[in-house]
Amino acid sequence: MSNSKKPRVKRGPPPKKPIRRNRYRDVLPELIRDFSARCAYSMQHQSRSGLLEVDHFDPRKKKDLIQNHDNLFPASRHCNGKKGDTWPNRGESTAGCRFLNPCKEMDYGEQIFEDPHTHELVGVTPAAKWHIRVCGLNADHLVQERLRRAKHWKTIRNRAIVVRRGIPHQAAQELVTNFQEEVELMIPEISPPPQS
Repeated sequence: MSNSKKPRVKRGPPPKKPIRRNRYRDVLPELIRDFSARCAYSMQHQSRSGLLEVDHFDPRKKKDLIQNHDNLFPASRHCNGKKGDTWPNRGESTAGCRFLNPCKEMDYGEQIFEDPHTHELVGVTPAAKWHIRVCGLNADHLVQERLRRAKHWKTIRNRAIVVRRGIPHQAAQELVTNFQEEVELMIPEISPPPQS
């Protein structure tokens, strides 16, 4: 676990009805609420990744603890497919390899950082490096989204949005607001790695 006492995700109350075997998709609305409609692993918003799926964080608990709400996470099809039923073996666990649990620890900005030049994710712990690799968090489409997000935020911050003359002020402001709302649905900004 990381040194942080504050997790990235704070779950709301579990569903009132018990989670039944093979009906765990019924809890997807609660998972989407808890994770702000983002993949638990890549932080990609469902409006960009497509429909989120339900992932069993620890696949070994799939059979016995299907009803455990804390073991269910929303995941993009990409991350869920990459992660699959993977879990670290004894040797990997001994080396510190594991999945980072955003409900129990801070992952991004503490163990996972974004290289400001390449926009690839960089792990600073064995767990973070393993997590990035197994979940495919440096896949081209995710790196490209982080790059576009960085460029868009730079444009917004530099107020480099030039609006054509003749457009009423309210319409221009609406364009800027719509652009900013679209950027906010992209993968959130991630801190660069600490200086060595």
